[in-house]
Amino acid sequence: MTTTIIGVLAAFAVLVLTVELLRRRALREKYAVIWLVVSLVAVVFTVFPGLLLRVSQRLGFQIPANFVFAIAALVLLVVGMQLSLEVGRLEDRSQRLAEEVGLLRHDIEQLRRELAGSAPTEPVELSHAAARDDRDDRAADDDGDAGGSASG
Repeated sequence: MTTTIIGVLAAFAVLVLTVELLRRRALREKYAVIWLVVSLVAVVFTVFPGLLLRVSQRLGFQIPANFVFAIAALVLLVVGMQLSLEVGRLEDRSQRLAEEVGLLRHDIEQLRRELAGSAPTEPVELSHAAARDDRDDRAADDDGDAGGSASG
C-alpha cells in the first residue's frame, strides 16, 4: 500500500511539474506530450498494479519490473532520438542564419562604400559590446562638442 501511494505521488508530481512548466512556457508542447503520457501511464500502473502484471505477462516478461525497465529504455530512446533531431535542425538553422548575417554585413559594407564615394570604411563589428562602445564614443563626442560650443 505504501509503495502504491509513493508511486501515485511521484507520478502526480511529474504530471503537475509538466503542466506547470508548460504554463510558464519553459517546456514546449512537443516535449511535454511524452512526459504527460509517461506520468499518466505511471498513475494507471500504480493505481492498478494487477494491470501491470497482466500486461507484462501477456508480453512475455517474467517479472513486471523487467517490463517497466524495457518501457523506460524505450522512452529514453525516443527522447534521445527526438532531441538529436532537434539539435540537427538547430545546427542547420544556426548555420543558415550565420550565412545570412555575413551576407547582410557584406551588403552593408558595400552600401557604406558607395555612400562614402568608395572611400574605405571600418569593418562592421561582430559583437554587440563593440557596437555599444562605438555608440558610447559617438555620444561622448557629441557631448564634448555641445559643451565646447556652450562655453565658447
